[in-house]
Amino acid sequence: MKIITIAKTGEGETVDPGFAELVQQKSGKELRQCYHCLKCSAGCPISFAMDWTPNQIIRMVQLGLKERVLSSSTIWLCASCETCTTRCPNEVDLPTIMDTLKEMAIRNGIKSEQASIQIFHRVFLNCIREYGRLHELSLLASLKVLTLNLFEDMGLGMKMFNKGKINLLPTRIENIHELDAIFRAFGESKRSKI
Repeated sequence: MKIITIAKTGEGETVDPGFAELVQQKSGKELRQCYHCLKCSAGCPISFAMDWTPNQIIRMVQLGLKERVLSSSTIWLCASCETCTTRCPNEVDLPTIMDTLKEMAIRNGIKSEQASIQIFHRVFLNCIREYGRLHELSLLASLKVLTLNLFEDMGLGMKMFNKGKINLLPTRIENIHELDAIFRAFGESKRSKI
């Protein structure tokens, strides 16, 4: 695979011509069908906070701008609400593609400006891997320790606990070994680094 360098405003940027194909393989989703009608970006409830709109991310993937895509905050801000997929005339599954890009960023060791979202993503997956379902208290405790944000929303947490919305003890699904097989199939170890 040949990697070429292009220049834009005096700075060199590496282009990976196989990036789009790799994203398609890993996600199992077609992204070449996107003809940039902008319906995904126009309907995205989070696009105001993104550094690149969803259609721009798809275009950059198509162009092979791997570093720019994997270091963007857009992939971490995507709420996976499916609004984009619903609006897309070609049914491009952007949330799945965004999840694939997140995993690629993690595997490539690319840190995001949205560090707390990246930490949440990993802690959430670790919780699912451990119990087969979400245990809110474990998730919250891990997230608070890793972000060093221990007391910001303590009042809300206590209200949820008092109303029985947060269980003290986790429960595990019956066939947890089947879930291990799914994580192994995607190359995830039992305990991934955050």
